[in-house]
Amino acid sequence: MVPLVLLMVVFYFALIRPQQKKSKDHAQMMKNIRSGDKILTSSGIVASVVTVKEKTLTIRSADTKLEIAKSAVAEITERSGSETTES
Repeated sequence: MVPLVLLMVVFYFALIRPQQKKSKDHAQMMKNIRSGDKILTSSGIVASVVTVKEKTLTIRSADTKLEIAKSAVAEITERSGSETTES
């Protein structure tokens, strides 16, 4: 019985907990997206955020303006100039 419990504890710390942390960090990133931020979408589009709505973003990449779901943002590559960076 002890090896089974030990295996479950290892499984939790190796797989479940990191995924929960990643999900929490992504949700926090979604809340902090602002107009002017440069983003990378999960499909590989690099763009600037034009407007932010509750569930969608309007982005501009080159001469194209698109509306995407917030969940499609993979990372914020550059913040808009109004925020100070933390050291």
